[in-house]
Amino acid sequence: MNAARRFRTLLERFPLVAILRGITPGEAVPVGRSLADAGFRLVEVPLNSPQPLVSITALAQKLPDAMVGAGTVLTAQQVREVHAAGGQMVVAPNFNIAVVEEAVKLGLACVPGIATPSEAFAALDAGATALKLFPAEMIAPAAVKAMRAVLPADVLLMPVGGIGTANMGAYRDAGANGFGIGSALYAPGLPAGEVLERARNFAAACAGTLRA
Repeated sequence: MNAARRFRTLLERFPLVAILRGITPGEAVPVGRSLADAGFRLVEVPLNSPQPLVSITALAQKLPDAMVGAGTVLTAQQVREVHAAGGQMVVAPNFNIAVVEEAVKLGLACVPGIATPSEAFAALDAGATALKLFPAEMIAPAAVKAMRAVLPADVLLMPVGGIGTANMGAYRDAGANGFGIGSALYAPGLPAGEVLERARNFAAACAGTLRA
């Protein structure tokens, strides 16, 4: 299964991406295992974290059932570095055609950040696997619904930024396929046990069993 298809399959099974901004290599595996225990299968280490490529390599080796990759990927060179570290996906806050094209060339899943229909269609034309709606604080569920109305039905839309258990339902009702979860799930230094508790809360919210 290629990376783009695997990303779609994993997101459909469990529609959350863990964003571990600021994690260190020493924390990566214990936190990653906690996330896996809660059902997470998509894990992102932003490149502005300490030694992110080391963490990506460790997570990819220890979590074979998960898809591990990098966030805040801004250049084609960074895409190559993530690939060399064993990452299988790249996520960006913006749409840079060179980043998407390099990811496609190397067989990685690619999720660029977009905020408008023009950016969305340009990213899809370049080969994006999914679209990161960012920052979600600026993109209300009503805007997601409007964007969904003009995009192909099979396009994956993922709001990121300010997503919590209280507002996930409104975005899902508007047509979101999944979410990237950052500081509400993980903060630097947070013990793995606390990450597990938060991860389980998000899993329950996704399943509709948590009333926020």
